[in-house]
Amino acid sequence: MDKDFFRNQVLDTLNSMERAQHEKWSTCIAERVVASEEFRSAETIGITLSRFPEIETRNIIESAWQAGKRVAVPKCIHSTREMDFRLIQTYEQLETVYLDLLEPIVGETAAIKKESIDLQIVPGVVFSNEGYRIGFGGGYYDRYLRDYKGDTLSLAFECQTGYEVPIEIHDIPVRKIYTEQREILCVK
Repeated sequence: MDKDFFRNQVLDTLNSMERAQHEKWSTCIAERVVASEEFRSAETIGITLSRFPEIETRNIIESAWQAGKRVAVPKCIHSTREMDFRLIQTYEQLETVYLDLLEPIVGETAAIKKESIDLQIVPGVVFSNEGYRIGFGGGYYDRYLRDYKGDTLSLAFECQTGYEVPIEIHDIPVRKIYTEQREILCVK
């Protein structure tokens, strides 16, 4: 099976999830992440602003701000398929771009190098228990993670995990996956 098949299958499952269940499980996952050693010890966290059916990330962002942490959100550079992470202190520093994604406004935010991000929360659609993932198809995080040295984790509903994900030479696994039921240690 190819990545598109798995991606579409899981997205169909996620899109059919009831909003109340989605919210309940997203909250549970956020609480697990905020209680984690990775989160507590990080000074700067890289994270995307989710949109349904992704796991809600605003609770994590707001917990980071309340704890005095820096939050870095990616600005996608379409021509190179790279990301420019930028520090945000408020949601007002974001703008809606293609596909209704929220990204930082360049003129109102400061760029941050990946070496300064302690914890990178990596989005995905499908996950193996070894930490390999199928994302949304742009390859942005595959490029970004090549030389990233900090902690990595992903957020997933249990129904997104346990797949045999096709692995390509450039794929880099995350170290942990947090679901509504458990923490999966992927890379020892």
